[in-house]
Amino acid sequence: MTSQTSPMPPEPPQTLDNPARRTLLKGSAGALAALGLMQFTPVVRAEEATLLPDYVAWKRQQDLIVHGRETIETERGAIRSGVVTPSRTLFVRNNLPAPDTSITEDPDVWEVSIEGVNEPRTLTLGELKRMDVTTVASVLQCSGNGRAFFPHGASGTQWSVGAAGCVVWTGVPLKTVVDALGGSVDGARYITGTGGEELPEGLDPKDIMVERSVPMEAMESAILAWEMNDEPLDRAHGGPLRLVVPGYYGVNNVKYVKRLAMTKEQTEAKIQASGYRVRDVGVGGSPDQPSMWEMNVKSWVTLPLDSTHEGQNLIYGVAFGGVTAIDKVEVSVDGGDTWQEAEIIGPDLGPYAWRPFVLKADLSPGEHRIVSRATDVEGNSQPRERTDNERGYGHNGWEDHGVTVTV
Repeated sequence: MTSQTSPMPPEPPQTLDNPARRTLLKGSAGALAALGLMQFTPVVRAEEATLLPDYVAWKRQQDLIVHGRETIETERGAIRSGVVTPSRTLFVRNNLPAPDTSITEDPDVWEVSIEGVNEPRTLTLGELKRMDVTTVASVLQCSGNGRAFFPHGASGTQWSVGAAGCVVWTGVPLKTVVDALGGSVDGARYITGTGGEELPEGLDPKDIMVERSVPMEAMESAILAWEMNDEPLDRAHGGPLRLVVPGYYGVNNVKYVKRLAMTKEQTEAKIQASGYRVRDVGVGGSPDQPSMWEMNVKSWVTLPLDSTHEGQNLIYGVAFGGVTAIDKVEVSVDGGDTWQEAEIIGPDLGPYAWRPFVLKADLSPGEHRIVSRATDVEGNSQPRERTDNERGYGHNGWEDHGVTVTV
C-alpha cells in the first residue's frame, strides 16, 4: 500500500478548541496532531457546544459528550433501558478522519479486494448484496472504554462508559464470500482487514493506516455490513462498507473496508504490531503482548445516576459478555457489601448483544453506592478491580463503574 495525498481535515468548531489544530506544525508529529492522533482535547459536553462536527451534525447533541472531532461519547444516562442504541446517540471513534461524503453517495460501486483465497478478486458492494444477507446485533465498544477510571492517567480519550452501544448490522456473512471464492488458502490463520481512509503525505503508511488482523475463528460470525440499525451505513460509522466482528473490540471492526485478506501472519501495521496491546504501565507495545480482540464480560448502571427519591426505585443498566451470552446480573446499593439479582429485560437479540437489566430497590435517605456485576453463561464474572495497564484497555472492574446516588 502506498502513501496518498489527503487534504487536511477542516477546522473543528470553536467549542472544540485544540491548539494542535490551530497551529501549523511541521514534520510527522505535526501531521499526527493535525489528524487528531495526538489528542489531549478537553472534554466538552454537548449541551455546552455550539455544534457537533459537520460529519456527525445529524446526531442527537444532548445525548453526547464531545472529546474531540473524532471522539464523541454517549452520555451515560442516554441509554436508560435501551436494547438497541439509536444511531443518533451512538458514540464515534475514528483513528483517522472520516472520508469525504462522496463515498456514500453511490455506495454500490464501493470495491473491496478479497485476497488470500483460492480465487481472489475485487467485488463491488452491489455484487456483495446479491450473494447473501444476514442481520446480527452486537455491542460496539472502544478498547479504551472506562479509561477515565485508571489512576495512572492512561493516554488517550478519557472515556467513562459511553464508548459503547448495541447496534444491529445487516450485510453478507464473510464466510459466504470466502466460500464463493474457493475458500481460504492453506495455512491462513488470520483475517486481515484494511480501511479505506486517505493517508497523509510524508508518513510511513504502516505507522498510520488502519489495518487489523483477527484470528480465523472469527470467520464464523464476521460479516461485511452495509446497514446499521436498518439504515444505510453512514460514513461516521464506516460506511459504505464495514467489517463487523461480533464480540470483538471496535478497532477490529474495520471501517471503509477496501481489502480483506486471509493471511498466515498478523499485519505489520503499527495499529496491530504495537498498538492496542495490553502491557504493564510504563511498558511499550510489541507483537508478543495480548491484542485487543475479544471483549470481556461487563455491565454498568444507567439510571439513576446522581439523585433519586426515597422508597422504591427502579435501577437500570446494561450487561454483555463479548462473544458469550449473559447468564445473570447482580446489583448492590451498598458498594458491593450485599447483592441482589436483577431482572434481565427486553428481547434476547443473541449472544453478542447487550441485555438491559432492572432491579427494584428500596432506597433510604442518604448516599448509596450502586454497582452491578454481570456473569456470562460460562461462569465468567466481572472482577471487583481493574487490571492496570499502560493504555487503559479492557476495563471491566465493577467497583470503578459504580455511581453514587443521593436520596
